[in-house]
Amino acid sequence: MNKNKAKIGVLLVNLGTPDSTKTGDVRKYLREFLMDGRVIDFPFIPRWMLVNLIIAPFRAPKSAKEYRKLWTDRGSPLLFHTEDLKEKLVKKLDMDKYEVEIAMRYQSPSIEEGLKKLNKANVKKIIVIPLFPQYASATNGSVVDRVMEIARTWQIIPNITFVNNFVDHPIFLEAWAELGKEMMEKEDYDVYLFSYHGLPERQIRKGSVDGYCQLSDKCCANYTKKNQFCYRGQCFHTTRLIADKLGLPEEKVVTCFQSRLGNDPWIKPYTEDLIKEMAEKGVKKVLVFSPAFVADCLETTIEVGEEYKEEFEELGGEHWDLVPSLNSRDTWVDCVKDMVESNT
Repeated sequence: MNKNKAKIGVLLVNLGTPDSTKTGDVRKYLREFLMDGRVIDFPFIPRWMLVNLIIAPFRAPKSAKEYRKLWTDRGSPLLFHTEDLKEKLVKKLDMDKYEVEIAMRYQSPSIEEGLKKLNKANVKKIIVIPLFPQYASATNGSVVDRVMEIARTWQIIPNITFVNNFVDHPIFLEAWAELGKEMMEKEDYDVYLFSYHGLPERQIRKGSVDGYCQLSDKCCANYTKKNQFCYRGQCFHTTRLIADKLGLPEEKVVTCFQSRLGNDPWIKPYTEDLIKEMAEKGVKKVLVFSPAFVADCLETTIEVGEEYKEEFEELGGEHWDLVPSLNSRDTWVDCVKDMVESNT
């Protein structure tokens, strides 16, 4: 290949993580994260007051303790798994054609840093892959916002392509199916629980085409052009596709939502409510998937893997097993490689 030929830039973007487990760094992270108008979609002044006077001051010490449970010798799992993903991806791509960088939507390494490196490399095109399988305004939409906010200041803006979602990418589904099979070889389960990060119901309705969204299981039972951008609909679609690849009985498969914040109604059913219902019904063995997350993080390892497990066992459950995230698994790397090459 002509060494003087311009390359294509690839920017892999995950959510973000505090720089350390110190309360001050966690507070800084929470402020940046929650002040995003796509995350807490309130007008600026009430959002500022809520985040800076209530949430960040009171939540940071508790969150810092949780992050200390998560942290390893390599630091934040979400960050180093994303770094490992990049390292493996670089080995599989033709690097005469590509420049690859990673970024976090909040904190370090920033999207601005990643784009600056690609711009300095004088790439002819940039492929941005937000590492969120299901589209949501608060995640994928926020990444698009930030990328364009930065790029619009450039004198020359290259072609920029965004991967909107990869909810039904066949290699993504295969990666989850592989992980599920490995867990299922060790145990027979009564229920297969698919727990996704929740969103306020109002955000789902805001994105509804012509008020189509009904926030009901009937509405989400089919994935159509009308609800293709509905986060809840995409989550149910992901569950069906993974369950189908694993041959799971429909009556044993449940989709639910975790990580609520505040008192406004969030999309249902809530994971914590289902834990109680399962215990009351005598369910003893549960295998949990978290397909909204591609890397181990606070919401998977601690919230699902420890807190929900403890709650389930206190109510009489015997086995609560969490399927690990995709992290830098080879099949997942193949999926990202395919997304890059198919958008080249």
